[in-house]
Parts: sequence; C-alpha cells; structure tokens
Amino acid sequence: MYKIMMIEDDVKINYLLKEYLEKWNFEVIDVKDYQNVVSCFIEQKPSLVLLDINLPYYDGFYWCREIRKISTVPILMISSRDSDMDKIMGLNQGADDYIEKPVSFELLLTKIQALLRRSYAYLDQSLNVMEYHTVILDLTTGKISDGTEEIALTPNEYKIMGLLMKHPEKIVKRSTIMETLWDDEHFIDDNTLTVNMNRLRKKLNVFPNIKIETIKNEGYRLCSSENI
Repeated sequence: MYKIMMIEDDVKINYLLKEYLEKWNFEVIDVKDYQNVVSCFIEQKPSLVLLDINLPYYDGFYWCREIRKISTVPILMISSRDSDMDKIMGLNQGADDYIEKPVSFELLLTKIQALLRRSYAYLDQSLNVMEYHTVILDLTTGKISDGTEEIALTPNEYKIMGLLMKHPEKIVKRSTIMETLWDDEHFIDDNTLTVNMNRLRKKLNVFPNIKIETIKNEGYRLCSSENI
C-alpha cells in the first residue's frame, strides 16, 4: 500500500481528500504540526507528498525545498493560487506536479497514479497510468489527457502511444512498433503503420507539450514540443 503524506491546513478539504484517497486503498497521513513537517516526513517515510502552498508558519515552497534536501520522493503541490509564476516557483523548488483548487478528485487521482508509476514502476507494475510532460495515458481506458483535454484512442493508437511513452525521448524503431501491433512485421504493409501514426499525431495536436518526431530510416520518438 502506498502512503501519502498530506500537508493541507483546510480541515474540510483535508477530510474530503483523505476519505477519497482511502477509498482507493492509499494510506493517508495528514500532518497537524505545521512547524515540524520534515520531522513527520522522516518518521512516516511516505511514498508521495501532497503539499499545499498556503500554510501556517512556513509556506509550501519552503517545505518543498526542505524535503528535497533529504529525499527525491514525488511531491504534488495543491493550491488555490493559479498563476503561472506560482506553478513555476513550485516546480523550481522541486515539486513534480501542480494541481489547482477547487480540486477535481479524478484528476488528482490520475496525477498521483502517474507520479507513483514514474517513481516506483520498477517495484509495482499494477499502476495503470503513464505520464510524459503533463500528458497522461490511462492504460485501463485507452484515453489520453492533460487535465484540460481528453482524447479516446483506438486500440492501435493506444498501443503505439504506450510504447512511445515507455521509451520517452528515445527512438523506437518502426519494426518494433509493427511487432507490438501485429506480432509479425513481415505480414504488414509499412503504409499501415504510417496511417495509424498520422491519425495519432492529429489527435495529439490538442496537447501542445508533446510531439511525435519522425527519425528518417529509423523510427519515431516522443519528445517535448520545445525540443523539435
């Protein structure tokens, strides 16, 4: 069971989040001593930290820095602040992701699963999401989302996307993709893969952070848009 340490001083939000996450079989530790957050962190050894920005005594940016001095555990900041500067500050202090209030519980769960998978997939293969540059692929529904847009993928598109997200920023050979889709590449027209890839690319246009790059005579690579 994964343990989540929740640092949130709003009593109502604290209660609702804890109740929701426990239904998904997470162990939730809600911090009460806002002057000794690091001591609680060391004692509890959580798998993930949910960290509010507006806290008594010291803000979430401070505690994020302090936790980062001793641990690489995933940190998800949660706050009513919605400016880009606050998001950038949080990420610069070492946070892995950011979610705004009022919180969508479904989006929060998806982000938590993505962070856990990225951090602990080598320990637990049961987590059912993959994530790359804020874009999340749900392995159970075949849908891809960035929290704003959600797109349903065909089975072939889903398999291609899963393979590319499994090897982000690395070249995946065309032959590898065809073997994944159809078991034996020798019985498949190369144009069939091209058609599937073009359809997937069109769907990904709604996500500005990522692109699929064609590597001539080799294959494809999933990368951030800024690197193309």
